[in-house]
Amino acid sequence: MADDFTEFANSYLADLKNTLDNLPTTEISDLYSMVIDACNQGATVHFIGNGGSAATPSHSAGDWSKELGLKTIAHSDNTSSFTAWANDEGYSQVFVGQLSTFADNGDLLIAYSGSGNSENVINGVKFANEIGCKTVAITGNYNGMGGGEIVNLVDLSIVIPSTSMERIEDVQLVINHIIKEAVKSNREQ
Repeated sequence: MADDFTEFANSYLADLKNTLDNLPTTEISDLYSMVIDACNQGATVHFIGNGGSAATPSHSAGDWSKELGLKTIAHSDNTSSFTAWANDEGYSQVFVGQLSTFADNGDLLIAYSGSGNSENVINGVKFANEIGCKTVAITGNYNGMGGGEIVNLVDLSIVIPSTSMERIEDVQLVINHIIKEAVKSNREQ
């Protein structure tokens, strides 16, 4: 059993390392610039996502507000609002509803989606575009879908080069930390 686990773990880690080695650094650099702009303009950063891709927005909002002093909202965190919109308008509208209350022209929306095809995330991006937010998708090549529909809707897409939802979600958090640490480093210079 231990040998099977070791083999499995080594395979997982090798795949994760390969994914990290092939990250689209130009796009990540573009996201860094967008976050610097949001900081400089006093804009709010809105995060949306489902499942594991909802946990990373929560983590990101906490990191960026505390350590960067940036106004952030993870729209999956307010359970009462989230479920009220789901109950009254349908699950496909949970992010549109919250963004209609909190987002303003010039804000930054970051959408996390492993597949890039979640209807509620796509609807949130479309709404953010309509009101003048800058939009970013951090997605993956889940099941070979190339980032999904969302990549055609945003100002910037970062497609994690993996077909594994687990590796995509792992790397979404890595990207969060890269951006946060880069912004902090920029401010210390």
